[in-house]
Amino acid sequence: QVHVVESGGGSVPAGGSLRLSCVASGNIGNGYYMAWFRQAPDKEREGVAEISFGGGVTYYADSVKGRFTLSQGIAKTTLYLQMNSLKPDDTAIYYCAFCVFGPCRRNSDVQYWGQGTQVTVSA
Repeated sequence: QVHVVESGGGSVPAGGSLRLSCVASGNIGNGYYMAWFRQAPDKEREGVAEISFGGGVTYYADSVKGRFTLSQGIAKTTLYLQMNSLKPDDTAIYYCAFCVFGPCRRNSDVQYWGQGTQVTVSA
């Protein structure tokens, strides 16, 4: 069992920045990936960015590339998402995801979800 907790959402004007944090704990081995997904009102949950447990592989959705940056804490089970140049289209609930078996880009890849944190970007 893995427990995932996010923090750091909030409300900012367009062009602003936010930093999301995620901590995974529990029965964690090697080979996992962690990721951020988001779900906007009336839209499906989509993958935003992912990173391998060793930090050597990262992926960003085209919609956030160049604006969002993933990083890990000293403990590799801590994940950060630095979001810059935020746009109203980035408004969504952001979920941290833990994928036990590897790549973490689809909802079906995820074994453990965090509770979600709201990000609101005003025009």
